[in-house]
Amino acid sequence: MNEDWVQILITYDFIEAEIIKDLLESGGIPVVLRSSKVSPYPVNIGKMGEIKILVRKEDKETAEDVIKGNNENNPLPE
Repeated sequence: MNEDWVQILITYDFIEAEIIKDLLESGGIPVVLRSSKVSPYPVNIGKMGEIKILVRKEDKETAEDVIKGNNENNPLPE
């Protein structure tokens, strides 16, 4: 990874992290998920349960807008 990656969100739910990753990647924003979880032990306590969602530094603002639903190309239904 030669690019600068920044954290935009921390979640404790693997499914939520995957949904956010899929949402951002469908808009062309590369995403990296980082976790300290050890797969045979489903521990969700403190830092062991964190899943960090990272995007490239230049995509941070766009990714945050997409997550908040402020993307002009994909407005939330009223």
